[in-house]
This record gives sequence, C-alpha cells and structure tokens, in this order.
Amino acid sequence: MEEAREVRTTCPYCGVGCGVVAEIAAGGKATVRGDPEHPANFGRLCSKGAALAETLGLDGRLLQPEIQGRQTSWDEALDLAAAKFSDAIAEHGPDSVAFYVSGQLLTEDYYLANKLMKGFIGSGNIDTNSRLCMASSVAGHRRAFGEDIVPGVYEDFEHADLIVLTGSNTAWCHPVLYQRMLAQRERGTRIVVIDPRRTATADECDLHLALDPGTDVLLFNGLLAHLVQSGKIDADFIRTSTSGFEAAAALAGADAPSVARVAKGCGLVATDVQAFYEIFAGTERTVTVYSQGVNQSAHGTDKVNAILNCHLATGRIGKPGMGPFSVTGQPNAMGGREVGGLANQLAAHMDFADQAAVERVSRFWKAPGIARRGGLKAVDMFQAVADGRIKALWVMGTNPAVSMPDASRVRAALSKCDFVAVSDVTRTDTTRYADVLLPAAAWGEKDGTVTNSERRLSRQRPFVLSPGEVKADWRIICEVAARMGFGDAFAYQTPAEIFREHAALSAFENNGGRLFDLGGLMDLSDAGYAGFAPRHWPAPESREYQTRLFADGRFPTPDGRARFVPVRQEATAFTVDADYPLALNTGRLRDQWHTMTRTGTVPRLMANTPEPAVDLNPADAAAHQLKDGDLAHLSTRFGFVRARVRVTNAQRRGHAFMPMHWSGQFAARAATGLLSSPVTDPHSGQPELKHVPVRIVRENTGWAGVLITRRDLRPTGFVHWSRYAVEGGWVYELTGTEPPDQGILLARKLLGVQRQDQLLEYTDRRGLAYRAAAIDEGGAMAEAVLVAAPDQLPTRDWLVSLLATRQPLSPADRHALLSGRSPAPMPAIGRVVCSCFHVGVNQLASAVAAGCDSLEAIGSTLRAGTNCGSCRSEIRAIIDARHVQAAE
Repeated sequence: MEEAREVRTTCPYCGVGCGVVAEIAAGGKATVRGDPEHPANFGRLCSKGAALAETLGLDGRLLQPEIQGRQTSWDEALDLAAAKFSDAIAEHGPDSVAFYVSGQLLTEDYYLANKLMKGFIGSGNIDTNSRLCMASSVAGHRRAFGEDIVPGVYEDFEHADLIVLTGSNTAWCHPVLYQRMLAQRERGTRIVVIDPRRTATADECDLHLALDPGTDVLLFNGLLAHLVQSGKIDADFIRTSTSGFEAAAALAGADAPSVARVAKGCGLVATDVQAFYEIFAGTERTVTVYSQGVNQSAHGTDKVNAILNCHLATGRIGKPGMGPFSVTGQPNAMGGREVGGLANQLAAHMDFADQAAVERVSRFWKAPGIARRGGLKAVDMFQAVADGRIKALWVMGTNPAVSMPDASRVRAALSKCDFVAVSDVTRTDTTRYADVLLPAAAWGEKDGTVTNSERRLSRQRPFVLSPGEVKADWRIICEVAARMGFGDAFAYQTPAEIFREHAALSAFENNGGRLFDLGGLMDLSDAGYAGFAPRHWPAPESREYQTRLFADGRFPTPDGRARFVPVRQEATAFTVDADYPLALNTGRLRDQWHTMTRTGTVPRLMANTPEPAVDLNPADAAAHQLKDGDLAHLSTRFGFVRARVRVTNAQRRGHAFMPMHWSGQFAARAATGLLSSPVTDPHSGQPELKHVPVRIVRENTGWAGVLITRRDLRPTGFVHWSRYAVEGGWVYELTGTEPPDQGILLARKLLGVQRQDQLLEYTDRRGLAYRAAAIDEGGAMAEAVLVAAPDQLPTRDWLVSLLATRQPLSPADRHALLSGRSPAPMPAIGRVVCSCFHVGVNQLASAVAAGCDSLEAIGSTLRAGTNCGSCRSEIRAIIDARHVQAAE
C-alpha cells in the first residue's frame, strides 16, 4: 500500500496563487488544506480552494483520444491533427491555422504552444482566453511603463493607508486577498469601492461609489484634475521620471473640469466624489486595485491609463503601500503574458514591433521561419474561423463556445471550421465541435509552474497519477510538433527542461532592457526545479533579486521614463433604448469558476446559487411585471437566454446583473456569452463584457418540475432546465410553457425505470400534478420526479437526502415518498450561505434569533464566515434583518 505523504502545490483557480498542501493518505485518498508557508495566502483558502479534493473524481473525465466521437489511439489522433494542420499550411499558408489557449495552462505548456505557432508554424495566430480577462491591463502597462509590469506585491496591502478597489468584487473573486485588506481596515486602513453594483465587497468599505458603467475614465480624469488643482502632485517625480504630464493633465482638466461635471457624468452624488478625491489626495500610501470591471470594456485600456496617470502624478508607485495593482482572474494569466501567449506579443516580453527582437528570438529558437507580425486576437480569430480564413483550429483548455462574446456566432464558426482539435480534461460545449479530442492532464496531475498577480512563480506539482491515457499538455504539443516535422526543436523529456529554456530566453541579449528576466534560473537543476520555492521575478543572473519594481524611478522605456497617456471619456458602443431598456452587467459568483467544469460538480459549491439568475432592482422588476423566482427571457442584439429573476436592492435601477458561469452542461440556455457584445477595445482587443443593452420579459410558464436522480443527463425538449450537483447525484429543475398534462408527459420520459414494479406513481384527477419515484433493486430510491403548476412544487430536501444515503426505504418512507415530505421531522438548513462549513440560512436565522447578533458571535457558534470570509455580507444581512424586525 502507498505510504501517506504530503505534496505542496498551487491552487488552479484565480490569480491570487494560493499555496495548497495535498495530503494523500495511505489508501490513496487526497485531502487539501492551505499551505501556511506560502506567502500568497499563509494557509488561507477560499470556498473553491477548500473544495479542491472534491474535484478529483473521474466522473466525466476524458480518458482516451477520440476522432469524431470514436475512441482511438494516441497515434491515430495525433497523426490526424498534425496532418490537418500541415495540409492547411501547405495549401493556404501559416495564417490559415490558429491556437486558442488558456490561462489554465502551465507556463511550460504555454511556452511550447507559443514556440510552435510563432516560431515554427510561422504565424502569430495564437491567442488566449486571457484576452477576455487582462488584455487591457497589458496594453495599459505597456503604454505607460514600456513593458507589461505589475509593480507592486501583496505585502503592499499591509502597508497601505488607503485601498481603492475599482471594478473588482474582491470579496468574491479574490477572497483571500480581501481578508488581508479587511485585517488592515481593522487597523485603520480605509477602503473605497468603485462599482456600479452593491457587492459583498461594497458591504465592508468606507465609501462606495456606485458609478454608471463605463464612466471610469471620467472619474479618474476628475481625480487627476483635482490632484493638479489642489497641488497634490509630485513635481520632482514627474520631472525626473515621467514624460507627457502636461498633455494628460490638460485633457483630464478639459474632460472633467469640475466635481459637479464628474458627478453628473458618472451618476454619482457630488459630495461622494469630492470625498473620494480628498481621501486620495491626502493619503500618500495608496494602492489602487483593479480587475475585470476595468478591463472588460471597449475602452478598458484608457481606463487603465486613467488610473496609472493618477499614481504617476503623485509618485505613488514602486514604494511600500503604494501603486496601481492589476489582479488577474486566472491562475496563470501572468505566465501566459510572460511567454508571449497573446497574439500581439512575441515572447518573453518582446514585441513584433521591434524587428531586432524578432531576429533575436529567431536565433534563440533556431527558427528562421518565425512569424514577423502579430496574429489575430480572440474575437477576430473566431471571425476568421467563421469566414473560412482559418482552416484548422486547436483549442486548449478553454470553452469559447460559452465564454466568448456573441457566442452563437462562435458556435456557428466552430461547426463549419474544416478541422477543430480540442485538448481538455472533460466534455464541454466546445468539445462538441471537435474533430479530434485529446485528453489532457488535470490539476493534481500537472507538473510545472504558474505566476500569480504579484509576479510570484510557484510550482504546481502532481500528487495523483494521470488516469486512462491522459497526457500532459506540453507532451501533446511536442508530439504534434514532431509529426509536423519540428521534432528536433521539441525534444523535451521533462517540464524542467522547458522551464530552463523559457528562463534562458528571458535573459538572452537582455542586458537589463527588459525587466522580465529569469536568467538566474536558467541553470536550475532538476532537483532545484522539483523543490522550487515561491519567488517573484525578476530573477536576473547578474543583478540583485527584486520584489517591488520602479522604486528607483526608472522604467523600461527608451528614455527610462514612464509615460502619461492622455485619455478622455468615450461614449459606450451601445446605449439603452426603448427596445433594450436595461443595461446588463456580467461577472463571477462567489463559489463558481469560469464555465463550472470543475466547481459545478461539487455539491457544496452549487448550494449557494443552484440556478442561473438575473438580478433586478425592485423598481425594474415591477416595471417589467416580474417577481422574484419568475422565469425571464433576456435578449440583446446578439442572442437570448433564460434565467430566474432575483429581486434585490443591491442592484441599481436601470441595470441588471447575470453570472457568467452557466453552460450547456448545466442549463438549457443561460450562457451570458450569448448576450454579450463582440465590440472590442481598439488597443487591447478585449471585448466589452460588462455592458450590453438588454430586454427582459416574463416567460409564461405552464408547469414546473424537478427530477432528483443519480444519473448525469442533458434533458431535451424543455423550454428551460438547469441542474445542480447534490450528494449522490443531481437535481434538475424543469420548466415549460405547455399545459401541465404535456409537462407531465415530458418529465415522465426522463425516468430511468426498467421494470414497472420499480415505479411508484401518482397523478391527480385533474392531470395537473404528477409524482413518481423509482426504487432500485436494493430497495433504495434511485430517482424521483415531481410536476405541478408553477410555485406549487413540494419541498425536496428529504428526497435529495435519500440519494446520498442509498439506504433501503422503510414502509413509512415508501408511503411518504410521493408527498416529498419526510415521515419524521427533518429540519432543513435552507440555502447554503457559508460553503466552507456548509451552514444554511435557516441555521443562521436560528442562531441570530437565539442572540448571536454579530459576525463574531456567528463565527464562534457556527464557524460561518471564519475561513475565506466571502459569506460575511450575507450573514450581516441576516443579522440586520433581524434587528429591523425587532425594532418594528
């Protein structure tokens, strides 16, 4: 039997880059905990990270290569993929092929994908889903600093006296970092939140600016103008370390001449704007944290530079507790940027615009056929697939059929592409279009490095064996490259070899001109790679190791100066009108990740928000004749989806919010990519995912149903369905516009009963309600289906619990089965609020009623809110509601 052991690795979710300790018991079972020695998290994990061990099962995993849905050998699959790419290149040229890759790849995987496409195929047509995430930050950094540099480190949060969070629901999207910020707030640090929505982050701050979506440039131009007018700029820093200040300040002053003008243009109260400006101006140690709310915009790059301009004007950069801080959404978005994974990049922070750099990389790779210009960015790439310019496409570790804007067009493009290869760990909406499907290694099996938001490199280490015929992404790339005739350049045997080459390229003919430099690691031994401890870059061979950058006031530009970039507030691409009267925003949920391929299979992560929902202000819900729980039809100029209505005062009037996560694996039609605009930022190519005009109307449903089953299904024929994982199986919510009797027929077809004596059934005399349960050979409930008029379904907590126990039913249980109610009292915990400790709303309400009137008291009694803290705002709302009730 295998001995018990521990392996230190890194979380595969957001860009915080938390260290994880995987404990593998003697019997092989794995559990996880936060790594107390990792400097990114010091032992903390969010709800998703804490549940990582629950994602290691093989249900739904791709274990063998497939061609057109037929299982095949690796040789046949790889031969076909290589031949299709080679044939397309031979007939149509290198720009007729493309790779669309992912921030889920490790740096070593990313490096080889970029080297193959740009160095040896000879095209720039490799782009990444980071285009949807951080491309505007990359462009903004390069315009201001000359290189894609995040200057600060997480330690700056502990040094800051003011933290500005703009376009970032940090409490949910980066909860471990948020807890560090809240700890500092307890010590006096002020937090300002800039976000159109009242999020969990806004619930614990000193000032919330709920600006109109897309008006960030105006707000920060006003801040720059205020800094100039109030004499709060750092004239010495501007003179010695920057250029272009006068032009940027003049345009900011013209764009935002007064606080009143800013307040009106941003939809804010003037006193709040004035308060923000005075706090910022008067607080030297200021960190501005920004994320997707800034980046995912048709003017995202200008928003980034508007923020950077304010930090450059005050000299608040490169010093403890000061600086702009872009936090990334993916575990290795930074690693992808480092290797050149974006289509407009070359490699190792070198650019196609510098032909000397192109020649340099060509010599290093020994690749005379290297691409000489950038390739197609994500939105343009799929347009090229649609119009036939791209003949062969390889998608690696991402799900563009769901996540790309105008997703219907993307799906149509994939369906007509001559050849599509997909390498992934599980089936997705995108794998449906694959001619060749290649099973790739998952977290726990992968071996390589990632870079987090503070430029810290960490190791992902394998601690379980790859199942079936699964291969690592880097090895798949090498084998395709060899079959295309490039074997000598891709003869790697270990990821350590790839890392050493990546490090060597970063240092090659660098001489300090590029801050990205891993030269000190290019001779790292295999043992050194195996034991590699987390560290920041740069890690140059001949210069002192650095943590915080730009402390010396020098920047990687030709003249060594940072550049102010004049920007102005631009109009949005689409405005609301009578046809599309609401503005839709999209974003993440607390417990979910991307398109839910991993988190969607974990019951405790699905328990907080089990269905796709759209948030509406009460006034908007009333104006559109919608109430909480209604099924709504949402449409934009690009497509439509369906989702449940959630009425909440946290949502601004005139605006709606819908989570981005649901795919065709978890709901009939609820992917926000079907609604989103493909309009892109002219500098970064990042699409506008935070604002699109939408029409919302109520679906007139005739019946509702629920299927509780052990089986993994994809229902068809229903107007709407969604599903969520529970212990022992799945719960499917079903809805139709047909009369109830037709709904009963549809739902009954879902039952997986083989013998009639296994089925218990009840239909009421009017044909308006139906209940049935299937019993397995051991006498346990295998599944149940309930159908009724809308809002008339019985509770299902007890039936769901029967899936998990799989115990033979007693006579009393069988008698009660069709009622859906337990024969014995069974307290329900209600909707789960704290996923870390599985604490439900009913438990919290009972604790509050019993006298727990603070977050601390709840934490002491139920532990809720004491781990990642992302549920604190919901807990506080329950406490506050009780106080209001008591006052009445």
